[in-house]
Amino acid sequence: MDAQPQVWHDLALARAALDRGEMTRAARHLAGALPHAPTLPEIHELLSRLAARADGALDLFPLDPHAPAGRVAAHAHLLAAAGRPEDGLPLLAAASGHTPAVDWAGVPWVSDPVLGGRIDPDLLARTVMRLCTAVGDPAPRAASAPLRPYLTVVRHTVDAHGEHAMLLGAGSALARRLGEARLAVDWAARGARSRPSKLGEIWLGYAYRSAGRIPEALAALRRAVAYDPDDLSVYADLAATLADLGRLDEALRWTDRALERDPAYDCVVHTAHRLRYRADGDVAHLIALADFVRDHPDDTHEHTDLDECCRDMPWLGGTPAGLSQLPAGRAPVAAEPSADALARLLRVASAGWPHPPAAYDRALGLVLVEPWELLALLGDPVVTGARPAGAAEVWACLGLLHHGTEEPWPDSTRRRLLLGLLDGGVDRVTQAALFALVTYAWVDPGARADVAAVVAGRFAETAGGPHARAVAELALTAPGLDRATRELAAATIRVPAVPRQRRRSHLLRWLRR
Repeated sequence: MDAQPQVWHDLALARAALDRGEMTRAARHLAGALPHAPTLPEIHELLSRLAARADGALDLFPLDPHAPAGRVAAHAHLLAAAGRPEDGLPLLAAASGHTPAVDWAGVPWVSDPVLGGRIDPDLLARTVMRLCTAVGDPAPRAASAPLRPYLTVVRHTVDAHGEHAMLLGAGSALARRLGEARLAVDWAARGARSRPSKLGEIWLGYAYRSAGRIPEALAALRRAVAYDPDDLSVYADLAATLADLGRLDEALRWTDRALERDPAYDCVVHTAHRLRYRADGDVAHLIALADFVRDHPDDTHEHTDLDECCRDMPWLGGTPAGLSQLPAGRAPVAAEPSADALARLLRVASAGWPHPPAAYDRALGLVLVEPWELLALLGDPVVTGARPAGAAEVWACLGLLHHGTEEPWPDSTRRRLLLGLLDGGVDRVTQAALFALVTYAWVDPGARADVAAVVAGRFAETAGGPHARAVAELALTAPGLDRATRELAAATIRVPAVPRQRRRSHLLRWLRR
């Protein structure tokens, strides 16, 4: 393999230190080289020389809680060289969990069948489960090849120890993450037959689902519920699987059953709100989910339901395409903003965000930019000409939300400044200010009624006009908007291209209703 120049430099320093008898220095350079070329023979040769010359070579690579991955891997290789590969594998797997795309396990001792006979199946099952948790589901594409040696270890261990249900299930979970659906089904089915259990059925259900065998996946997950009706995470998995089949009503019945048992069980709450939003498109479900996330920071694990629902949706997940078509350029402030203020704004000014509360959090850094500078930036030629169009204006307005946060919202300076930006026709600044108000309503329930009234009023002013759709898209993301305005906004987006006067008459009829 072609190693980076830094690797060869580290190896030269390690070799020189070893020749001088400076074992600690040599170990430091070897640990630094390993992450960049973990299978390079020269590194392993020097590790062997170090082990031969130093008493207590393992102590040169201490395993403190924050040990870097290179040091952990070096410790694992020394254990394997000392005839203890079964002790080294969990350490190597920890390095793989830290950086899955690095080929930590691509060394001969990992794939040697001897290891399968030495390692305890329970220990290997726990090791593989920790690795699965670390690499995600599915594993990153770049990690597929580097993680495959662990499947080889599982295969050798099963051959040596027989049908071990826990190991087969954990191996199935890893195979599934690496795109090996057929192997995942085979191992999970063997594990479930060897020792029927709730966990075995869950692994089998996931394996069937990854293989596209949905009816069998549902059957396995239902058997898992029968084993343990109180494990509500399985209810969430069943609901998600049914939803993928388009059986939303049945899916929601499973989430309702689970919520009757525990209304605050995080996996079910996330799944339920996501599926309800999918069923009717009402943003209130996503706002309720955002409230739950804010009020329950200690969820059992990270969830992505809110991100998935908001992705690629106008304003929920980023600036809409129509924003670039709105007029740009204002002068709210005569003073010149500083170069530092402009740089800070452009650093955060992306066109996308996971969801409105995440956009609010990301704008926190703009608290270092004075409000008058944020206002001045709205008219700066660099900002108005930045690409993607309109993104910088959005972040300038979001930045205003982080100033004077100790002031109660109704009489706050940040509210007054944003309302002032709504004057005049519909342009990028108007939209950016409206979105900042809507975003604040997402994160502060106490501001929702006020913001809803502002958005409804602004929408009423534009109904039937050339920019009605632009305001309607934003109105549909606002918490607490009254039903009539929400229906009119939805109808505005659905209205086909007709002459302006007919469109205006149609929308005004909706508004009167």
